[in-house]
Amino acid sequence: MSTPSRPRRTLFTPFALVTSAAKLLPAGTDSLTLAVSVGGTPPGTSYLEDGKTLAGQDVDFAAAVAKVLGIRLKREAASFEAILPALDSGKYEVGVGNFGVTDERRRTIDFVTYINDGQGFATREDSKLDKVTDLAQLCGLNVATGAGTTFEATLEESKHVCSDAGEKAYKVQTYSEQGAIWSSLQQGRSDIVMSTINGLRHAVAQQEGLKFLNEFHRLDVGFAFKKGTKLAPAFRAAVNKLIADGTYDRILKKWGTTGSAIEKSEISPPELKN
Repeated sequence: MSTPSRPRRTLFTPFALVTSAAKLLPAGTDSLTLAVSVGGTPPGTSYLEDGKTLAGQDVDFAAAVAKVLGIRLKREAASFEAILPALDSGKYEVGVGNFGVTDERRRTIDFVTYINDGQGFATREDSKLDKVTDLAQLCGLNVATGAGTTFEATLEESKHVCSDAGEKAYKVQTYSEQGAIWSSLQQGRSDIVMSTINGLRHAVAQQEGLKFLNEFHRLDVGFAFKKGTKLAPAFRAAVNKLIADGTYDRILKKWGTTGSAIEKSEISPPELKN
């Protein structure tokens, strides 16, 4: 992990061996600009107490891949909803932020998978909700979620389930920061939260008066790139090397996310349907 005085040191290993994965990089690639979604809670990326050093599962995976490839990652903090459009414009070359692989996103973004996470729900302990298996159960409720996420898209696309059932539609409340989502729930402005499975489990374990309801929809999660990138084969090979040498398992254990392990990395696989 990097130190406050030299926050990028662990992202570059000048003596890294040239591996078969590194040979897949486009000629002359020695550094890449990495956009990191910050503002979440573990295992998502957040700042350490020094206010400068980034820590989280995505950061660790990016650093490990960079070491395998022998490249430098120039990290830039960015909001979740801004990263994917910025990849398309060329502002960033790689993005991380627990980006779920969906068929909609695959139209404009290439992915290299490294974990399996997905969508879930949490609420206050005094809620009558026990498990959400159908979004029609949310009719009439205020649902808090992250802006620009698959959760927001899923909720907006499915609002019709309430009118179809003759019920009052649920209200989607979006926030750019995880802290604001949980404050909304704890203070009663929201009735339920839809977010990442791993993020919900961690938040519920750390905060009193909350309960994790259930997993709703599993999704592969990947490094994000501009469509047509030539970087994907090298990143896939690097992730598979981490899986083979045990580094992958160590990162998952560090963040308590072993349930998100994948057997092998893939390039832009079809969206999981479940």
